[in-house]
Amino acid sequence: MTRLHSTGGDAATIQLSRPRVVTEAPTIDLEGAEDAAAALLVALGQPLGTPHLTETPRRMAAAYAELLTAEPFDFTTFPNSEGYDELVLVQDIPVTSLCEHHMLPFTGVAHVGYLPGERILGLSKLARLVRFFGSRAQTQERLTKQVADHLQAQLSPRGVGVVLDTEHTCMSLRGVRAPGTRTVTSALLGVLRTDPSSRAEFLSLARRNGAGS
Repeated sequence: MTRLHSTGGDAATIQLSRPRVVTEAPTIDLEGAEDAAAALLVALGQPLGTPHLTETPRRMAAAYAELLTAEPFDFTTFPNSEGYDELVLVQDIPVTSLCEHHMLPFTGVAHVGYLPGERILGLSKLARLVRFFGSRAQTQERLTKQVADHLQAQLSPRGVGVVLDTEHTCMSLRGVRAPGTRTVTSALLGVLRTDPSSRAEFLSLARRNGAGS
């Protein structure tokens, strides 16, 4: 469950908002995970006694713990003093997450934008938000919606748009084995969903770098 903690501020800093984006930290037992990884590899017929595989269970446990741990951050916003009312879009945000069906990575890029209301967001926070929700076992559809819903709820913009364009290794390395196959998902809220011209502008800019084309 994701929570926001307000850091507050005095009269000199009251216009700056920095709610803390955190999640309930998972209970990680690295020693238990290492033992389980060793048992899995043995069950799969891998020779753990060889020099190259001796440390593999430990590395596997550490790698999955890193991929499944979200880093908290400050969701820093500022007053929209200039009344900026055009699209703000950050393109090609790196996406890395784990498919919850196979625990294999999916990677790619996200294009995240919004139409400002009374406040604007520090641009790096869009990338941090994608990374935050990606640091867990996920489906791409849910990840796309979580980023959009969080922006809408915490920033109150006039519209939000999120497009994810990724490759799932559970499809490219196993099963159908179709390397290079892309999966594109989108979530549009507010004006970016209801106004045809705003919707077309956002999707056109996102597709310009390959998403959905």
